[in-house]
Amino acid sequence: MWAYESVFYQIYQLGFCGAPFENDGVLEHRILKVIDWIPHMKKLGINAIYFSPVFESDTHGYNTRDYTKIDTRLGTNEDFKKVCDALHEEGIKVVLDGVFNHVGRGFFAFQDVLQNRENSRYKDWFARIAFDGNSNYNDGLWYEGWEGNYDLVKLNLRNEEVIEHIFSAIRGWVDAFDIDGLRLDVCYCLDHDFLRRLRDLANQIKPEFLLLGELLHGDYNQFVNDGMCHSATNYECYKGLHSSFNSMNMFEIVHSLMRQFGPEQWTLYKGKHLLSFVDNHDVSRIASVLSNEKHLPLIYAMAFGMPGIPCVYYGSEWGAKADKSDGDPALRPCFTEPVENELTEWIAKLAKAKKNSPALNYGDFHSIVLTNKQCIFERKCDEERVLVAINADGEPFTAHFDARSGQAEDLISGELHDFGGGSELPPYSAYFWKMEHV
Repeated sequence: MWAYESVFYQIYQLGFCGAPFENDGVLEHRILKVIDWIPHMKKLGINAIYFSPVFESDTHGYNTRDYTKIDTRLGTNEDFKKVCDALHEEGIKVVLDGVFNHVGRGFFAFQDVLQNRENSRYKDWFARIAFDGNSNYNDGLWYEGWEGNYDLVKLNLRNEEVIEHIFSAIRGWVDAFDIDGLRLDVCYCLDHDFLRRLRDLANQIKPEFLLLGELLHGDYNQFVNDGMCHSATNYECYKGLHSSFNSMNMFEIVHSLMRQFGPEQWTLYKGKHLLSFVDNHDVSRIASVLSNEKHLPLIYAMAFGMPGIPCVYYGSEWGAKADKSDGDPALRPCFTEPVENELTEWIAKLAKAKKNSPALNYGDFHSIVLTNKQCIFERKCDEERVLVAINADGEPFTAHFDARSGQAEDLISGELHDFGGGSELPPYSAYFWKMEHV
């Protein structure tokens, strides 16, 4: 699967493009801005992009009106085809946000229900509707909204017409834009039989068509398996990453990684490739979360060195800040142009090392050295052995361990490292060492 050897870049394009929050119906060709950012993505080492919702919606993109039409605030289907073609020409795969659990109140079938009530032919398209109830919109009927949000009307994913409507749209996206996969919004809410049928569709329409589920908690194996999703968002390690640095307790993140990918028989996700991230459009920017800014390069090293598919959220690669308490729009801003600094250069080096390393893409996980402020772990496959070393302390640290090699190549700097007398890690440092012998 191509995704397992990729570095993702996420754009929440309604914010990225500076579109108004409410759909004003005014056509603007804002989505073409993405093309101007392709050189920046290439410098970062990005080879896959995940777009938050691009289709016509009421407001924030997740309340879809029309699965077949690019949001008017972003442009036209032709505009988006130009964007996808430009990305593909540069070797960048395209993954779209598939919002299938719910639609917006502006969705044509729901509008028909509001108008025709019990006589609507679409009344069974939705999960639960009670015509003797009411909602906070005072419609004179009650319906199920996602987590109590009545602007998100829950679909009935066991209705054949609904399934065919969605599947027809997906086929259209592949035909029109040649997309390479889907990120499934609130995947944990989706009907399992629907997911199995979606996987069958993915297998039919395009080889290695990625299905990436948004999962927050629970056993990811229920959704990530041979019959459903290929991957899922690794929210367990998202929390562990920043918490470990802020509390100076590397045991937390390494415990999670051992639980998920370690050598024991009970390991949960060995051999699976979850999406690794330090922030996204739903959470505070990592530069606003970390209490010590010198940990910023180190948390990216951890995200790129651990098992999984690393994903960078637009703007965070240069240290942009935003706090969730200021509201979602603060997390999803419009930047005039990309910024390139030491952090972007560092992430580019990490991306190059990750994409070109069989061990970092497919290797097992073993903890080698672990203290509160330092960790060294091994990623190993048949072809290669890589050690990832992180010192989160402001003091040097000398690590003594059996490296089983006198010399190693630093995958980030290209320099050779001698383990003859142990290994000294400078303050606030991270290394990817490729060992001489597997």
